[in-house]
Amino acid sequence: MGNIQFKFENKSVVVTGGAAGIGFDITKSFLHAGAEVHVWDYSETALKAADQELSSFKGKVHFSQVDVTNRGSVTAACEKLGKPFHVLINNAGITRDKSFGKMGPEDWDAVINTNLTGLFNVTKLAMEKFDPSAPKRIINISSVVGLYGNFGQTNYAAAKAGVIGMTKTLAKELGRKGFTVNAVAPGFIKTAMTMAMPDEVLKQMAGKVPVNRLGETSDIANACMYLAADEASYINGTVLSVDGGIVL
Repeated sequence: MGNIQFKFENKSVVVTGGAAGIGFDITKSFLHAGAEVHVWDYSETALKAADQELSSFKGKVHFSQVDVTNRGSVTAACEKLGKPFHVLINNAGITRDKSFGKMGPEDWDAVINTNLTGLFNVTKLAMEKFDPSAPKRIINISSVVGLYGNFGQTNYAAAKAGVIGMTKTLAKELGRKGFTVNAVAPGFIKTAMTMAMPDEVLKQMAGKVPVNRLGETSDIANACMYLAADEASYINGTVLSVDGGIVL
């Protein structure tokens, strides 16, 4: 059997937090595979930069400034979609890392509202916009910290564990309606945020991973494309850890 080239011509994809970091690589991957992509992001700066970088995809990529914590903002973005879509990537997320002793209610609320309630808002309000006559895919970006916890990330770990619980429940509820719902749990991934750390810290991080490297944003994008593809139609309710074996 030859290499599978995932193709998404005539498919429409929504990516939240799709203008920077992991989300931007997901956006690019689907565009290169032929999809039409709707990029929802809170950052006006990131949206402008993404629009510039993706100028060759004019007509295939659409940008909206969306606050996933605000149901009115999400509703407006859903109305802008026009025609039905097929794949939802719930990627929008933030961190407010502090030890539990130093974590304030505002740190907790910000992360839970964006990473968990935001996922509820988008999924709930976009549900009626899926193409009723085609397979439907929901892919939620969780994290290995949602599976195993992490020092200084009570809020983030709780939100990402909630994402996993929501994924499994929706997989049970929506499977008979033509959906598959899965989660991707990234490990240590090279992003602008992690690459700003000192080299020594990055080497220590890579040294903890059995494959001896940090992950690339493309590793997460590839996992999303696989779970969105027709070839993954019997995968439902799973958590795909993309972490180089860090949790072994």
